Amino acid sequence: MSIKLVVFDIAGTTIQDEIGVMNAFRETLKNHGYEVPINEVALVMGYKKIEAIQILLKSAPDQSKITEELINEIHGDFVKHMISFYRDSAEIQVFPHTEETFKKLHEQGIKVGLNTGFTRAIADTIINRLHWQEKGLIDYLIASDEVESGRPHPYMIQKMMKEFGITDSSEVAKVGDTEVDINEGRNAGCKYVIGVTTGSFTREALEPYQPTHIIDDIAEVLTIINE
Repeated sequence: MSIKLVVFDIAGTTIQDEIGVMNAFRETLKNHGYEVPINEVALVMGYKKIEAIQILLKSAPDQSKITEELINEIHGDFVKHMISFYRDSAEIQVFPHTEETFKKLHEQGIKVGLNTGFTRAIADTIINRLHWQEKGLIDYLIASDEVESGRPHPYMIQKMMKEFGITDSSEVAKVGDTEVDINEGRNAGCKYVIGVTTGSFTREALEPYQPTHIIDDIAEVLTIINE
């Protein structure tokens, strides 16, 4: 059965700014008195960001201070930081072959979807800056705060499938750079669950989560779905 929809993650998969995101996490947490090593931050990339903050603070020495109010305050500061970053930073670059891959998928009649662990406000800032909707490069964008639970739950993919009238998940491919991207695709039952090595996880780090494929260049998605 042919693929009708390919769902791509954003940061670390289609745009080169994973380090910027991790640094924003560290800086925001530091401003609230919490020092978190970069390697720990890398492990929560892909999660809904408020959940990532909760995970990172589980090792804080005084758990009585880790309140819902604090989590929400940190998350609010992070969102403001990321909106400013994506709106103004010169560091943001699209990975090579990304836009060409979107175009070639459309030429084959395949829908291109984007999903993310960011909030919708951050996601919109990214896509508006890149003009991907105006260029007709993407068909659907969904963020983690638009569903009941973010990754690794399959709800974002399932909502996108419903939007396009796709009832069989074997007609869907998921592409992402983290553990939770892969688990999201597996939980959704996607035919192809493709890990990319362009983000925070290496090939060796992705392998234990059993993606159907691991690639180094987003253009390889075309080869896989046309096998």
